[in-house]
Amino acid sequence: MTAERRNDTDPKADPKVSTLAYFGTELRIRREEAELSQAELGRRTFCTHSYVSRIESASRVPSEEFAQRCDEVLCTSGLFARLWPVVIEHAYPDWFRPFVDLEKEAVSIWNFENQVVPGLLQTEEYVRAVFDGGRLPHARELIAARLTRQHILEEESPPEIWAVLDESILRRPIGGAEVMRRQLEHLLACAADPRVVLQVLPFTAGAHAGLNGAFAGLTMKKEVGPDVVYMDGIVRGQVYARQVEVGAARRAYDLLMADALSPRASVDLMAATAKELTQ
Repeated sequence: MTAERRNDTDPKADPKVSTLAYFGTELRIRREEAELSQAELGRRTFCTHSYVSRIESASRVPSEEFAQRCDEVLCTSGLFARLWPVVIEHAYPDWFRPFVDLEKEAVSIWNFENQVVPGLLQTEEYVRAVFDGGRLPHARELIAARLTRQHILEEESPPEIWAVLDESILRRPIGGAEVMRRQLEHLLACAADPRVVLQVLPFTAGAHAGLNGAFAGLTMKKEVGPDVVYMDGIVRGQVYARQVEVGAARRAYDLLMADALSPRASVDLMAATAKELTQ
């Protein structure tokens, strides 16, 4: 029995288990109908045999480019391109998925970060460095999910973003000096967008209202529902919709904005820090 056939009995490849498994099962079925081996499909889609094998066994999240190339090679009329967003959505942890769904409907996003650049504003190489540092078992899936989440910024009517960043974020060279420099330059480009406001909370602020950790709030369209706030945790985060929690987070955020540098001074500090990393 070949490795390809053994995938039939792999519980991870059961389409009832997950959307990733469904994608892998459909890929195997369409590949076999086309009488292609995993190695041949890999060659035609510019990837390795092992990459195809791991996708079919539901142990790897496919890239968007791979999904599109499979449609071209297997003549599946866009099937895999349509499945890909669903697969990516389910790469998020169950407890975070409600926030991601609501984020797509938000009028504005306001968040405080004390360790890393906000996910929506991270460069791809910075994203990879963040997850590499955490040594997480499903880092590839999480990387793909985070980059896909950023697509809301490319929508016709994207949400406004207001972020307060602790100065330590600028000083922590995640991924090394070059990766961090390019990340800071990306933040400067984001700050040039009138829909994005960035403020840096300087070390000189001392004690502040965000000492308990990072959080993010969503101002929702009235027809969608109440505003919500997401708070990080060591094991898992939590989404709150009760007014008492949202109100407390909003008050803390207002205090953080008051203690932070002005948007213009914040941009100046980010630019100066980026320049230091080139030396």
